[in-house]
Amino acid sequence: LEPDLKAAGGELIRLPVNSKNPVTVALNIGRLQRTARARGVRLIHARSRAPGWSAYFAARGLKLPFVTTYHGVYNARSPLKRLYNSVMARGDIVIANSEYTREHVLEQYGLAPERVVAIPRGVDFDVFDRGHFTAEAIAAQRAEWIAPDDKRLLMILPARLTRWKGQLLLIQALARVERRRPNKVKAILAGDAQGRDAYVEELQRAIAMNGLQHSVSIVGHLSQMALALAASDAAVFPSLEPEAFGRGAVEAQAMEIPAIAAGHGGLAETIVDGETGILFPPGHPDAFAAAIDKLLDMSSEARSAMGLRGRDRVRKSYGKAALQASTLRVYDRLLGVGA
Repeated sequence: LEPDLKAAGGELIRLPVNSKNPVTVALNIGRLQRTARARGVRLIHARSRAPGWSAYFAARGLKLPFVTTYHGVYNARSPLKRLYNSVMARGDIVIANSEYTREHVLEQYGLAPERVVAIPRGVDFDVFDRGHFTAEAIAAQRAEWIAPDDKRLLMILPARLTRWKGQLLLIQALARVERRRPNKVKAILAGDAQGRDAYVEELQRAIAMNGLQHSVSIVGHLSQMALALAASDAAVFPSLEPEAFGRGAVEAQAMEIPAIAAGHGGLAETIVDGETGILFPPGHPDAFAAAIDKLLDMSSEARSAMGLRGRDRVRKSYGKAALQASTLRVYDRLLGVGA
């Protein structure tokens, strides 16, 4: 994103803020303070934990407002890890990426409610817009996965290949659907394994054991996710753990396709059950299969109408411009602009 930053008039200053080494973290405090003084910085915003500690002490030393963005429900299995995570709750204002995350922060850290602001992540509608793709491009992408004369419902699960994203649950649900309604669904598992080769092999075994070789394809990383969504009839998000926000479901709705998702975390906020998609109880393959059945029972016109309702809703609530404007209002509040 560096070229985009430069094009917008921003400046990237490279510091080793990704390091968790305590010595490096301490040295970064001074580096950040020197940078802030040299450029007249009036506010510091941290978006990750290791650099957050350097940013926190730099801001406090310079008596500058400090903002954090709390991106998810971090694991805290020990007191030390809980302390490490706590920097993201030390902002003068903490931005949570969903109402679900906001409630988690309030519960875990006991902050005053006015200090925690929910600002949903934004979707770039310059990218996720069905109108940007020709019918020929959409058909060509679809033809990579399913024959042009194949009338099955084409579903995509766009997520990295890791257990908690629910790929195995999808295979279990499809096995149930296939027994009742054979040859009605084709599923695409799209995402990087990121070295989880054993999990990929487990998925392949599950596909074979359930006789779904013709019904499930693992396609790896996709460079054009917007086009992949446009080529699909529906998107599924069966996450076993709550998503802090679940941007994929919002992107799918922006591309005018219904979303089926586990009804917890941020997904329960971004999908309106029965209106823009279908929610099911998390972790239950029978319920997931029933949700797929509901979509199969709908006419193509009804599915299209659901997709359009989803598009209209996310354009109102989850645009990148809305995220930017809300974040700038947080800055103005701390800087006393307009007060």
